Amino acid sequence: MNLEQVDSLIEKMERASLTEISYKDKDVDIKLKRELAPAVTQVPQTAETKTSAPVQPAAAAAPAEEEAITVKAPMVGTFYKAPSPEEEAYVKVGDKVTSTSVVCILEAMKLFNEIQAEVSGEIVEILVDDGDMVEYNQPLFKLR
Repeated sequence: MNLEQVDSLIEKMERASLTEISYKDKDVDIKLKRELAPAVTQVPQTAETKTSAPVQPAAAAAPAEEEAITVKAPMVGTFYKAPSPEEEAYVKVGDKVTSTSVVCILEAMKLFNEIQAEVSGEIVEILVDDGDMVEYNQPLFKLR
């Protein structure tokens, strides 16, 4: 089995929304598995307190933070902002993205996975540098 065939299995897995796929023949035994976790989290708009004191209104600078949406890494891998070193970054601060916009690539085990925003908005901050190793669920971008 070559790399193109492995890529084909991964694409079929994603298109069918599968979380696990296995392939076995006389020479090869491959099992691909992915965790389905939310890649995007809405920042809470209010803070809860354990006392009976009323919650105070947020400061003037906080409304922008309340609207922030964080795009997180759906897997462990190396973060790349562009498809190759010679090409422009997928996104930069100020760019508008849709839920299907590719925002970066995460490389894991020599497989390059395009990561989509999964929400629409404007990129307000890029939280990692090109070539950084990222952990599962690590914040990558902030959107508004």
